[in-house]
Amino acid sequence: RPVLKRRRTRRRRKEGGLGAPSSHAVCDGDARCSIENLSSWIPENIKKKECVYFVESSKTSDSGKVVCECGYTREQHLEEATKPQVFQGKEWDLKRHVQEMPTDAFGDIVFTGLGQKVGKYVRVSQDTPPGVIYHLMTQHWGLDVPNLLISVTGGAKNFNMKVRLKSIFRRGLVKVAQTTGAWIITGGSHTGVMKQVGEAVRDFSLSSSYKEGEVITIGIATWGTVHNRESLIYPTGGFPAEYILDEESQGNLSCLDNNHSHFILVDDGTHGRYGVEILLRTKLEKFISEQTKEKGGVAIKIPIVCVVLEGGPGTLDTIFNAMTNGTPCVIVEGSGRVADVIAQVANLPISEITISLIQKKLSSLFHETFETFTESKIVEWTKKIQDIVRKRQLLTIYREGKNGQQDVDVAILQALLKASRNHDHVGHENWDHQLKLAVAWNRVDIARSEIFTDERQWKPSDLHPMMAAALITNKPEFVKLFLENGVRLKEFVTWDTLIYLYENLAPSSLFHSKLQKVLMEEMERSAYSSLPKIQMHHVSQVLRELLGDFTQPLYPKPKHSERPRLSLAVPHIKLNVQGVSLRSLYKRSPGRVTFTMDPVRDLLIWAIVQNRKELAEIIWAQSQDCIAAALACSKILKELSKEEDDTDSSEEMLTLAEEYEHRHRAAADICSPSLDLLGVFTECYRKDEERAQKLLIRVSEAWGKTTCLQLALEAKDMKFVSHGGIQAFLTKVWWGQLCVDNGLWRVILCMLVFPLLYTGIISFREKRLQPVSCLARFRAFFTAPVVIFHLNILSYFTFLWLFAYVLMIDFQPTPSWREYVIYFWLFSLVCEETRQLFYDPDGFGLLKMASLYFNDFWNKLDVGAILIFIAGLTCRLIPATLYPGRIILSLDFIMFCLRLMHIFTVSKTLGPKIIIVKRMMKDVFFFLFLLAVWVVSFGVAKQAILIHNESRVDWIFRGVVYHSYLTIFGQIPTYIDGVNFNPEQCSPNGTDPYKPKCPESSEVSNQPVFPEWLTVILLCLYLLFTNILLLNLLIAMFNYTFQQVQEHTDQIWKFQRHDLIEEYHGRPPAPPPFILFNHLQLFVKRVILGKPAKRHKQLKKKLEKNEEAALLSWEIYLKENYLQNQALIRGARIDIMMDLLDLDHLKRMSSVEQRLGYLEEQMFQSTKALTWIIRALRDNGFGSEEDVPVLGKSCGRCYDPGDKPEDAEDLYHVNARHLLYPNSTVMRFPVPNEKVPWEQEFHIYDPPFYTAERKEKATSDPVGNSLESLSRINYNTMDGLINRQSFHGPYMVQDGLSLNPMGRTGLRGRGSLCCFGPNHALHPVITRWRRNQDGAICRKSIKKMLEILVVKHALSEHWALPGGSLEPGEMLPRKLKRILSQEFWQYFETLLKQGAEVYKGYVDDPRNTDNAWIETIAISVHFKDQNDLELKRLNSLQTHITGREVSIRWQVVDKRIPLYANHKEILQKASALFGAYY
Repeated sequence: RPVLKRRRTRRRRKEGGLGAPSSHAVCDGDARCSIENLSSWIPENIKKKECVYFVESSKTSDSGKVVCECGYTREQHLEEATKPQVFQGKEWDLKRHVQEMPTDAFGDIVFTGLGQKVGKYVRVSQDTPPGVIYHLMTQHWGLDVPNLLISVTGGAKNFNMKVRLKSIFRRGLVKVAQTTGAWIITGGSHTGVMKQVGEAVRDFSLSSSYKEGEVITIGIATWGTVHNRESLIYPTGGFPAEYILDEESQGNLSCLDNNHSHFILVDDGTHGRYGVEILLRTKLEKFISEQTKEKGGVAIKIPIVCVVLEGGPGTLDTIFNAMTNGTPCVIVEGSGRVADVIAQVANLPISEITISLIQKKLSSLFHETFETFTESKIVEWTKKIQDIVRKRQLLTIYREGKNGQQDVDVAILQALLKASRNHDHVGHENWDHQLKLAVAWNRVDIARSEIFTDERQWKPSDLHPMMAAALITNKPEFVKLFLENGVRLKEFVTWDTLIYLYENLAPSSLFHSKLQKVLMEEMERSAYSSLPKIQMHHVSQVLRELLGDFTQPLYPKPKHSERPRLSLAVPHIKLNVQGVSLRSLYKRSPGRVTFTMDPVRDLLIWAIVQNRKELAEIIWAQSQDCIAAALACSKILKELSKEEDDTDSSEEMLTLAEEYEHRHRAAADICSPSLDLLGVFTECYRKDEERAQKLLIRVSEAWGKTTCLQLALEAKDMKFVSHGGIQAFLTKVWWGQLCVDNGLWRVILCMLVFPLLYTGIISFREKRLQPVSCLARFRAFFTAPVVIFHLNILSYFTFLWLFAYVLMIDFQPTPSWREYVIYFWLFSLVCEETRQLFYDPDGFGLLKMASLYFNDFWNKLDVGAILIFIAGLTCRLIPATLYPGRIILSLDFIMFCLRLMHIFTVSKTLGPKIIIVKRMMKDVFFFLFLLAVWVVSFGVAKQAILIHNESRVDWIFRGVVYHSYLTIFGQIPTYIDGVNFNPEQCSPNGTDPYKPKCPESSEVSNQPVFPEWLTVILLCLYLLFTNILLLNLLIAMFNYTFQQVQEHTDQIWKFQRHDLIEEYHGRPPAPPPFILFNHLQLFVKRVILGKPAKRHKQLKKKLEKNEEAALLSWEIYLKENYLQNQALIRGARIDIMMDLLDLDHLKRMSSVEQRLGYLEEQMFQSTKALTWIIRALRDNGFGSEEDVPVLGKSCGRCYDPGDKPEDAEDLYHVNARHLLYPNSTVMRFPVPNEKVPWEQEFHIYDPPFYTAERKEKATSDPVGNSLESLSRINYNTMDGLINRQSFHGPYMVQDGLSLNPMGRTGLRGRGSLCCFGPNHALHPVITRWRRNQDGAICRKSIKKMLEILVVKHALSEHWALPGGSLEPGEMLPRKLKRILSQEFWQYFETLLKQGAEVYKGYVDDPRNTDNAWIETIAISVHFKDQNDLELKRLNSLQTHITGREVSIRWQVVDKRIPLYANHKEILQKASALFGAYY
């Protein structure tokens, strides 16, 4: 800025007075690099404006100093500006005398004394391209691209609002911004509506958590009106700049609002001039609204909405311009001034919005400033308000307490959807766009109330792209909504869709990193230059790591690039959506779509691996094999939680995994759904035990050919395995074919005396085994696992008794026969362990079986015992090592005895206690670590103090460890205190191998000389910490472990019981050593005959397809029944809580309000229908005006402006009165509706004169308005080749100019038309019936549907009828000739001669003026037969035309197709001619 200011600023920075990039800007790493990049990028790309020519103004500054025309004092100018050489003596001009320079104000802004919140700011020139600012905001400031842009405008001065309305506005505005991810744009100053927005954001920030995110509030203000802006000037960036909010001394300037997060300060080189930012703000908002945001594969253009509070003349212009550009506006009624004027007239017909009414409203709402309104200003306001109200589809009035619209956020989103709904789109693109917006905003409430209504019937295929977007962006409520509205997962989840979903995994998920690792490994193996594309066999590889090798791959690797999936024929889909192409995702080959085997499973896995709880719950509810699915999900989540680095994520995974097992319902959770696996299985078991048990052992093809029981065991789902139904099944397996109610004493008695089997003492389940004489009883009894188990117990006890007898009594140098029996017995045990190792009924392979075998602790113990026995036997057979061999075998006996603990785990009494002992063993090992620290530390210190240079290792170990350990239990060394010292019990020199070395003693008196007091203190401390502290700690640990395990001991025992049952279920029936006969039989069967091992059907069974389908259907039915019951229970609990809280009256009031609202809606619809019927009858000549009954308005309903039919009440031309004339900068004189007819007096009417130059000067009327040139024109007749006759009869001529027969337009001259008076045009309306693939005519609302031929020029956004203005003497319009080859001209003329005239008359065109207008003839050419030769020729003509600068196509006739408004009226008449749908 000024030289003196710059010098002072530099000096203050050197002294550290300002927050320049000194201490505040010092940062490391990425932050420092970011600041440096910003400091270099902004001055290069963003400019400010400086006045370079000082011209003294007649005004003075607030301090009385002379100022320039720009508003700055001489000292605040550049030195060159005060000594101009080029501009000397010239008048000051803003465009020439203000130049752009690199900006000197940008960085971080901190409001002094108002917290540590840091914002961003930048000073920009008003000519800065909006793309540059947008790049700064998204790339350098790091703002996420918004889903919505909210432009808040209104009063710039402080105004009063009702407390309730203010609260509702603040809450709703922030809610819509926070839930949709919107940007809020305001004027940025600490006053008026900007202050209201800032305070709303502040209140949200104080009450919200960090996870809810920051509301982005962008203030766009004028740099020259910002108070204390000098503190923001830093040529290299202020990081941060300290800004003081000082309202008391701001004068005519304004302070920035401290609650905004970003500031864009627009500079035009002047001081104190407001409104400089308006143009740049408009451009920026338009630029942002044209950007496309893609998320989840769906792209939407960023929608924009304008929210208006209060306001003056500038606010009215803002609303008018916004709605002219198609931006919807929400007017908050009750906020005052302009907002209330519009709100109070919004529900009136246009004809009732008169100049006098607006004058009355202004006088009541603009008390102090009403006198400044001139008559012309009031007329202009009336015209603008009429135009605003006319666009009812863009106007929403928010009224406090209106039914169905309780908050501002709903009003804003409804306004956007209403605008989108009324916007011209082709086909269903209108609804599709609205759904995109709702998904992007994550507002399922808006989607339910505004989009999924009876007005639109959605096809499931139309929802597939949005379904994919909702899945990827984790919006479970939308997924649920789409499923409720017909989306079937079996149709949605195709092979390509699944790959697309995995390609869009959340990068932060652990599964994504594991998948990338698999791709990296494949790239290294195959020597690819880049990562291969994700395929489903890559996903399968990671899933198998998580589920375990016991499952088969879920997605086998395809051979020769063939996908092993089912191909089904589906209808050909023609819809393409931005970002996601249904053709690419759902079309494998023409008319074919490749579906996956189990789409629900595939989608459930995709949700689970990303830990998406709500999505998984919704998808699980759709699954068929729900129990297996829940168990598999539990397994996946538990495996992922082990590898998850993030503790919170790991805990969330474990919590979700537990929910799949079981979820205890608390009062706080009654409203939240859960995947209650136990509940579903309980329901199944209660209905049919046999079927429920089949579900456990059924081989599930969808989950890798495994069973529910196997999944539960692998996932360690103890709650599920301990379920009564599963335990009953295991008990059934345990007893084999015996009845489970047989007493154990009976079984043991029959084992010892097997002839008792034929006495009926044992009962069997199967009827064929009931006869007492049946020989199968013997086999059924001795193959039962319970019998095999007890036989093995007897065998094992016999083995241990014999082993102990040999070790203690009969251990001879030469083995006795008893010892040989033990060797033989052990050999049978070795054979059995070998059989268990190689038993592979599921085909897992030797490595996997070995891994499973050695994962069992008891198997490790068995192998260890056998190996030690072999080592002992080897030593025992060598005479020299006979005794060491006996020692080894004696120790091995201990290990064989420990094996008894596993045998007794089957006992319901001893089993849980053994589990507790195992858990306590872990505590003991932890305790021993702590104990060893004290033992060794005390032992080394004691040994070093007492004994000098002991060299015998065994006595060092005894003194350090053994004696210290025994001290804990009371065996205190007698010599440690020197009192009971006896020299005879030790060796003075340490030479006696049977005595310890004597402690330090006197050579004279032979008395100890070590410090007894020290050793006593050490002993006391040692005993204190070990006996009292550590031992009590161990007891406490045991107690804690006991209490903790005791609660779950029953579950753990039931879970581990399965392993024992499975072991003996597959074990040969004979006990060792007779089991060798079974092993010999298996050897012959497996090795010699080559028969593979098979798993018993009782634990794994593959059902027939019909049986499996019936079983799954039964499971689905019970699951749905269970979930419905749970929903009812939750609803009942909520009702109980409401009753307890005495909220019955609220429920009754809500019910009555709903009924009244429904009744009111029905009355309103009936009134509209009756009005339409009466109008239709009157228009067709039935009845008279006097007979028309008066249908009163419903006083109970607060109408939205959009409730009225669009432009139904306009009796005059509308497009011809648009204020801005097309393709020019000429503004029309405002003409309200009541002043349109020439008969109405309008004494202030003074329209400008405008006539554009045309290239066709020969066929155009003169440009000027001189009487000489106009006198040569002959009106109301043929003027040479020019037809100046109107279809409406003779028109008036005034001052040599024709007068528009429809009234005033606000502009004189001929504008851009070629002739004064009528300009004739021709519009062919070429139609055919819309037919389906079978050739039948399509219908909608009973009526037949038409298709019309429309064209679109390269530079136009709308489609149009193929026609245009007629040249003098020509039969075809010039535009039509331009797109047709000359050989088709005659053909087209013939078609038009055969057609029927639909309309002939005036066209409401924006090019019309007071003296020139367009009249047209619309000719309908309809082809009834699809085989019509002329239609086929026309289709060939369409092919011939396409590819030029003009596009042509057949378009379905609908009132919302993107067609010019005046052409729509013609199209409506053509539809009525054929009685077709419109």
